[in-house]
Amino acid sequence: MSRVGVLHPGAMGAAVGACLVDAGHEVLWASAGRSSQTAARAEAGGLTDVASVDELAARSEVLLSICPPDAALDVARSLRGYRGVLVDANAIAPATAARIAAATEARYVDGGIIGPPPTEPGTTRLYLSGDEAERVAALFASTRLDARLLPAGGATAASALKMAYAAWTKGSAALLLAVEQAAATLDVAAVLHEEWGLSQPALEQRSHAARAAAVEKGWRWTGEMREIAATMRAAGVPDGFHAAAADVFDGFPRPAREREGRRPRPQTPNG
Repeated sequence: MSRVGVLHPGAMGAAVGACLVDAGHEVLWASAGRSSQTAARAEAGGLTDVASVDELAARSEVLLSICPPDAALDVARSLRGYRGVLVDANAIAPATAARIAAATEARYVDGGIIGPPPTEPGTTRLYLSGDEAERVAALFASTRLDARLLPAGGATAASALKMAYAAWTKGSAALLLAVEQAAATLDVAAVLHEEWGLSQPALEQRSHAARAAAVEKGWRWTGEMREIAATMRAAGVPDGFHAAAADVFDGFPRPAREREGRRPRPQTPNG
């Protein structure tokens, strides 16, 4: 059994933590400055509250950071000399991952999650890279979360894979949303949907799914699109697609339930 800390568990972090609890590990989190929604998710997942981030760092052999990409660097900096294993499983560019690794005294493992919160087997993969990636993968053996090692691509390969994957899934969703907005402004939306039904029947459903997802999570994806743009730029690929996608998702406000009951956060800006 290992003692694992989860930094500020949202829906994904709480579900990942619950997988570790089911595997027999002791899973900790820190409630200081967190919202009532975060506390409810952590309790439902079987996570143990140790109150402060300092206490979380002091007691955890491994720490998992799963937060909005805009907060990833600040979360890592909040650890104040933590020297255990830090798994950054955020949707960030490889260059951002490298900055986080340099900003912490921890033994850094890069992670990238593809799929929904792991509530059942076969839906979600955690890709891992770095010197201690194998140790982290072993924590999830026989759980609902499929942890996979990346043999190539270097220490930040997991972030690179996540960026490449989300560049299509979320980037194409942003394109559909922009097309819908333009068609509505130009008063051809109804005819466009009729034509989709004739020649592109899958687009109707994809468009509805894109809007529903953006209403729920678009506020988180703005930063992720900027990280993808930075990844593309570093790879010598045009970054304008995903810079524009960030603008599209920026038009979707944070849902009210994500704002309710939120307390001041002196330690990090994470949601």
